[in-house]
Amino acid sequence: MIDTHSHIYSEEFDADRNEVIERARNAGVEHIVLPNIDSESLPRMLALESNYPGYCHAAIGLHPTSVKENYEQELNIVKSELERRAYVAIGEVGIDLYWDRTFYAEQVRAFQQQLAWALNYELPIIIHVRDAFGETLEALEPFRNKGLRGVFHSFTGTLDDARKIIDFTGFYLGINGIATFKNSALKDVLPNIELKHLLLETDSPYLAPSPYRGKRNESSYVEIVAEKLSDIYSVEKTEIVRQTNENSFSLFNFNYRTIKK
Repeated sequence: MIDTHSHIYSEEFDADRNEVIERARNAGVEHIVLPNIDSESLPRMLALESNYPGYCHAAIGLHPTSVKENYEQELNIVKSELERRAYVAIGEVGIDLYWDRTFYAEQVRAFQQQLAWALNYELPIIIHVRDAFGETLEALEPFRNKGLRGVFHSFTGTLDDARKIIDFTGFYLGINGIATFKNSALKDVLPNIELKHLLLETDSPYLAPSPYRGKRNESSYVEIVAEKLSDIYSVEKTEIVRQTNENSFSLFNFNYRTIKK
């Protein structure tokens, strides 16, 4: 299995990070993608990638909730990192209007700048959306048919939302522990979406699946997500793993560190 979205570099794992990774390995997790948040999270993420080369894979980006007055300075750091070395993806980026709309215009500008970099550097993009699906699609529209590719991380939308993403082409839906929640509508939406459009993820330390809901999430729990998808699609877990792994390898080049800059 591949955990395509995990923040196990965060402080929540300082006491037992090595054990968390060992549990992930034992559960069958072959790769973990580490999306960045902002310049503050960058050193921790890079340190983890360095400690587990070929297993933990760093992405670079400015998270929408980190878009403030200084967002241009933050974007300059993203750009300098893209020039300095290779990354597995740009992310996580996007639009988040859940907390407030104060920096909505700046979020859109930051998002679109990073979309342009994804095209320039031929990298997939990891998109964060919260209470802003329409706004996100609107921001994406100028990039339609340009070869953009990526994943809508932590997908919780409707079937219509999923079809709009698939129609854009080049994008997968990231499915995590939310699919295991009793009140989640995903159990009704996902059977109408082919497995070739899905990626597995955890979003650790957030969104732990049942029966761990409300507790710290970790990458080994991606197995629980795979088991839930096995139930939803009425296929063996091995088929869920096979298809989502194929999707992950199609999107991410896990040999990115060998790229010459």
